Formats: sequence, C-alpha cells, structure tokens
Amino acid sequence: MTYIDCFLTPVPRTNKTSYEKLARISSDVVREYGALRVVECWLDETGTNTSTYHADNARQPANNYGTMTAAAGANNDETVVMSWIEWPDKRSRDEGMQKVMSDARMQFDNMEPVFDGTRLIAAGFRPMLDHSG
Repeated sequence: MTYIDCFLTPVPRTNKTSYEKLARISSDVVREYGALRVVECWLDETGTNTSTYHADNARQPANNYGTMTAAAGANNDETVVMSWIEWPDKRSRDEGMQKVMSDARMQFDNMEPVFDGTRLIAAGFRPMLDHSG
C-alpha cells in the first residue's frame, strides 16, 4: 500500500517564486528516487471558511475552528504551504528519502533560505481510504 509524506510549513509570501523553484528541484529529485507523485499547495487565503466543512446541525461559529495558518505557526507576513509525496510503500520511501537527502541537488547551501526549515511540520501517513480514480 502507498505511503504518504506530508508537510506543512509557513513561507513568507514574498518568497513564492523562490519556493516554486525549490519545489520543482525537489520534486524532480524525489521522483527520480521512486516517488509516484509530489503535490505542493500554496494556501488560498481567500478560500473557504472551516465551518463549511461541517453539516448545518454540527456547524459552529468560524472562530471556533483552527486554521492552517495557526497550525503552521505562520506570522502576519507568511502564508502556508501544504505538500505531500506519494510513495509506492514505506520501504520505497525510506530507501528513496535516504538517497534524496544525500543527493547534491538537495543541498541548498548556496541559496538564500526560502523558509525556516526548523518550523517545518512533517509526518508519514499510511492511507486508510483512497477513493481515487
């Protein structure tokens, strides 16, 4: 069964172009080492209110719900990027990520920091339901 790496990180809004460049490089490398799919999502700050995800009889006032911005700890000048990488299975993920992290293309020491990596929230997930396709 597939395995999903999921990431949530605050990124300064002014760094969107730089983040996109970094994401393209990373995506190419990760896919080269076995990832099936890489998705990067920039928060739609004009998007839907969290309360719209609840039925009328369960809906609470909007301020009763958490936000991705709060979860990521984003400051006023930042937005949130949510990303995920789909792998064939956990073994492929572990082997692939070991190669990814040692690949010279993933050493971004010569670039200005695009976001604060110490604030990255990351975890691995085992899908329990997939209604794709």
